[in-house]
Order: sequence, then C-alpha cells, then structure tokens
Amino acid sequence: MRALNTKLWRDLRRLWPQVLTIALVVAIGVAGFVGMFSVHASLQSARDNFYRDNRMADLFIRVQRAPLQLQARLRALPGVADIQLNVVHDAQLALPDAQAPVTARFVGLDLARVQAQSQGLNALSLRSGRWPEPGRMLEAVVNERFAQARQLQPGDRLQTLLNGQLQTIHLVGTVISPEYVFASRGGAPDDKSFGVWWIDHQRMAQVFDMQGAFNQAFFRLHERAPSPATLAQTMAHIDALLAPYGTRGTVRQDQQISARIVNNELSQMQVMGTVLPGIFLAVSVFILNGVMGRQVATQRHPIAALKALGYPDSRIAWHYMGLALSIAGLGLLVGLAMSQWIGRAMLGLYGESFRFAHLDYATTPWLVMASVLLVMTAAAAGTWRAIDAVMRLRPAVAMQAPLPAQPRHNLIEGMGLGRHVRTASLMAVRQISHNPWRALFTVTGIALAVALQISGAFWLDAVAHIMDVQYRQVQRGDVVVYFQHELNPSVQQDLQRLPGVLHAETQRTASVRLHKGSQNDEGMLLGLAPGARLMRAIDTEHGPVTMPPQGLVLSALLARTLGVHAGERIEVEFLTGRQERATVEVVGIVRTLIGKQAFMDLHALHRLTREGAGVSEASLQVDPMAMPAFWQAVKGAPVIVAVLDKASSLAGFQETTSRNMGVFSTILTLFAVAMAVGIVYNAARISLSERAWELASLRAVSYT
Repeated sequence: MRALNTKLWRDLRRLWPQVLTIALVVAIGVAGFVGMFSVHASLQSARDNFYRDNRMADLFIRVQRAPLQLQARLRALPGVADIQLNVVHDAQLALPDAQAPVTARFVGLDLARVQAQSQGLNALSLRSGRWPEPGRMLEAVVNERFAQARQLQPGDRLQTLLNGQLQTIHLVGTVISPEYVFASRGGAPDDKSFGVWWIDHQRMAQVFDMQGAFNQAFFRLHERAPSPATLAQTMAHIDALLAPYGTRGTVRQDQQISARIVNNELSQMQVMGTVLPGIFLAVSVFILNGVMGRQVATQRHPIAALKALGYPDSRIAWHYMGLALSIAGLGLLVGLAMSQWIGRAMLGLYGESFRFAHLDYATTPWLVMASVLLVMTAAAAGTWRAIDAVMRLRPAVAMQAPLPAQPRHNLIEGMGLGRHVRTASLMAVRQISHNPWRALFTVTGIALAVALQISGAFWLDAVAHIMDVQYRQVQRGDVVVYFQHELNPSVQQDLQRLPGVLHAETQRTASVRLHKGSQNDEGMLLGLAPGARLMRAIDTEHGPVTMPPQGLVLSALLARTLGVHAGERIEVEFLTGRQERATVEVVGIVRTLIGKQAFMDLHALHRLTREGAGVSEASLQVDPMAMPAFWQAVKGAPVIVAVLDKASSLAGFQETTSRNMGVFSTILTLFAVAMAVGIVYNAARISLSERAWELASLRAVSYT
C-alpha cells in the first residue's frame, strides 16, 4: 500500500492552494468553537468559584428602613439558611482630579467579622492594602476597578458628603466583591463615575441615623438549587414580612444587576461559540464535497488502473478519505493553535471588566475531543459522495471518457435570447444550470461571509445609534442630579439659580409593580413635566412622545411582557411610600431601545401616589464655560447624592465599547474574508477543471 501513500502525498502537494484554503476555513471554525467555549468555560468556572468561595447570596432585597428586630423572624422563614442585614447609601465623592462629583455607594462592613475572617455573605477579597480598623479616622476599602480607573492608592484621602456632613475618607485598601463584579447604580457600568466603598458599619449607622435599622438584606438558602415553587414561596414570605417598610421585592441571584450582566455576557458567548463555528464547518463540508468530487472525476484512469491491479475498492476509497482527513487534520491543528490566541485575547478583554478572584484560561479535553469529532465527521460527510463514486466505478467503465452532462434548458436560451449573449457569459449560464445546487451553495456561502462581515460592523453602528438616541434625544440635558429623598417641585427654582444653569426640569421616578391579569412585572415609572425637553420619551419610529394628561405610556417590551394593548387598563402597585394601588388606562405604547419603561405625566403621577407633589431627580442644561463653578456648587449641596455627567459618561462608554467592539469586528472581518476567499477560489478551480477541454478548444480556434 506504499504506492497509495506516495500518491496521497503527491495529491496534497499538487492541490496545495486548495488544501490551504480549505484548511483555513476548517481552522477558523475550530478556533471559534474551541476558543469561545474555552473562554466561556474559564469565565463560568471563575464566576462559580468566586461566588462559592465568597458566599454569594441567593436572594437580595432593599427596603427604605426596617428594624433590626426583624432579623430573627427573617432567619426563621422556611428555606432560609443564613441572613445578613446591612446599611447602604449613595453619596457624592470629591476627587482631586475630577471637576464633577463622583457617585459613591457606601456599604457597612462588620470589622469584627472581617478580623475574625468570617465575613458572612457576599464576602470581600482584599486585593491591595489592608482592612479598615475602628477608630477616629473613617477608613475604607474601595472596589478595585474604580481605584484603577481613578488611579487611587491606599493612603489617599478624599472628601465626601455623608448625610449632609463633610467627612474625610482614608483609603486603606482595594477589594473585589461577588455582589459588584460589575459596579452600577442601574445603568451601564462606569468605573470612573461610580465606586463602591466599604466602611465600618457602626459608623455607617451613626452617620445615616440608622442605629437599630437596616435597608438591605441578603439571604442564603438551604438548598443550592431549590425548585421554582420553593424559591417562590420563600420570596413571598420575605416580601410579605418586609412589605410595610417600602421595598421593590426580593431579587434572585440571577436577577441581581451585576450577576445579570455577567450571565448575559456568558449566554452571548455561548451562542457565538455555536453559530460561528457551525457556519464555517458547513462551508468546509461543501468545499470538500466539490473538491473531492472533482478529484475523483479527473482521476478515472488512475482509479481504473488501481482496480485492475487488484487494489480493493475499500482501500482506494480510504485513499480519498485520507486525502480529505489530511486536509481537515491540518485545519484542526491550525485551528487549535489559533484558538489559544483568540481565547487568550478575548479573555484579556473580559478580564478588564470581570473581576473575579482568579481568572485563568484553560482548554478542557472535551473541547478538543469534540472539535476532532466534529471536524472529522464534517470531512467524512463532505467526501462521502466522492467515495461512493469510487466504490461504484468499474475498471472497464473508468477507462472510458465520462459521458458529457445532459444539456439543460436555461431561462435565457429558453426565451430565445441566447444569440444576444456573449459566448463567455452563455458558458457561465450553462455552467450554473448544469450544477444548480453547487451554484446555490456557493452563493449562500459568499452571502454568509458578507453577512458575517456586516454583522461585525453592525455592532459598532448599533451601539452608536443607541448612544445617539439615549444621550442626544432622550437625555438632552448636560447633567442629571439625583436627590437623597423626594423634594418639593420648587427645588427647580433653586437649581435654576446654580452657577451656569440655563434650564432645569424636574422628574419623579417611582418603583412600581404592574399587574395585568396573571401577568406582572416590576420597573420604574418616570413622571415627566408637561413640555419637558431635557428628558423625553422617544419612539424609535415616530420620535418624541408627548405625555397625555392622564393614563400610562408603556414601552413595547414591557407591554409585550404584560400582554397589554393601548386602551386596556392595568393595575399599578407602588412599592415605596404609601404603597398605593390604582387602576390606570394604557394610553400609548412606545418603541424604546433600552429596557422596560413606563411613563406618565408628572402631575398625574403626583395624584396617583396620593403623597402630594415630589420630585426625585432633575435634568439640567449648563453653560460649558461655567462648569467649574457649577460643579463646585453641586459639591456643596447635601441633598444631591448622585450626579450623571453626560459628557464623561458617554466618553467612558464609547472608550470601552469601541475597544471591545473593534477587536470583535476585526476578528469577524478577517474570518469573513478567509471564508469568501476559500469559497471563491475553490469554486473557480473546480469550474476551470471541469471546462478544461472547452477552454483548450477555444484556444485552438484562436480565442485569447
């Protein structure tokens, strides 16, 4: 059998351009499959280990203010294994290198448990410096991403307004937390404008007048994976016990803001790791089928000679299978090597955003075995038709020239237009009509390559469009300020008098649960003043939406979740304050780009809550030349606990997304080019091989 091995080697050398293009397509499929699933597995393992080692809570709940005496009753609820109560408040933070105040979330930290190395739920991991110590100085640790974004080091001192009191914070260390893998107040994570600080919980309670009270609770359940019925029952008990104290309801771990962002990223990667390799492996099957089919057709005489010399059909068939497997094997080896580069590059990007205790890249053996099985199966499937032709070919028949293809009528010649078409074009039309399936698969493959390239650029355009709508059409003001508690609408005049403020508008945000029959969903209800122009509801198809004086306007996503249409009535349950319930008509549905939202006229919202007029935030238009004086005035306003500087938020988001999306788009573009080249080149080679006699005849009659 040494002769067939020599022939195999010669065939590989003779077909080296086609071998390389097919191997490249296979390699991209393998690299995408192994690389993306390895990153997914590495991130998932790091997340699970971090959550387990740091005792990530199973349930979360925020209240306005509840007494600590409830701890025993909460702990005794069915299914609850452990509980932790805490105090959390947001405040302004003054940084030396930042004109605008930064929002800081201050969280109580039990220093005694920290020193005893038994922190409880959502335990912190120290990354640099040391733990805070009780004493006269207010020491704190901060989440690592914020410290790095703001270039803070242990030993730095900062000023903050805590409950209207100016305090000096002594930074002593940086930490990571399972609760804040992504730190966010509810929108997109922004490490430069939002940081989480942990200080002594006793000082925290004193400063915010929360002695003997809490406003946040974590729960650990007995069962690691409770049934949906058990979980729902436990959550219902918690909600019922804490409902009088103003709460939006219990949140599962997978619904918690940070965990939800992590889970969404992992889900997207899993989809990409399945779809992208599937496209390339399907294309490689098609190309291999065409190449091997043509290889058998051009080697009829050698095949006949081998059969006449006594070579069994199975051995000859295995020779051609070996050719296909050799090409696939080359692609497999290159793909496994590429997967290391792609996987580590992608994990590096995610490592800048995901802060786990340990994040290491690893390729599991099952991924390698699965890729080998997939590639070899695809190669066998792609060459089966050619192998079947080898098995059926008889020596006497193989020695004869193949019968010409049966002529097929095509649309152009059938309509009598053939004489008006150039000979070369007519040959191309006949080639397509003789091999319609090959033409279809070729066009489909090229279309997939183009779609792949467009999808890479699509993400950049999509993010740019979302930012344009959200930051230039919805939020038209320069700054949004958030109040510590709801204030009288007359605060608008006070804001108008701040240095540089050209225009001010107030809004009211209320936490609500919307009910329609058996369906319900939680969200935020935004009350907009009549004629508001700095904060608006925007329909992506019809532009700005004017709030009607009565009724509720829902985003299309929220309306679809509830199964409600315009003109129907739903029940609105307010989760804070007096917790009123009211039935309201849905007067409009708007197509928004971000999330589940509900809108209402501000005065109508005041009447609905039955709590009188009150506003929770304000949008401001500020003279750019007066920004320094404006920020100085805001820093001295104790009622303002958080600030959104649209310019810095937009710049930070664009910096992060442009880098990540740029890398992703570049990879997809390179993959698309490689796939298109592989398809076009092999299709051209096969077509030229099939038309070798015709081309030689044309040259013989003086065609150039």
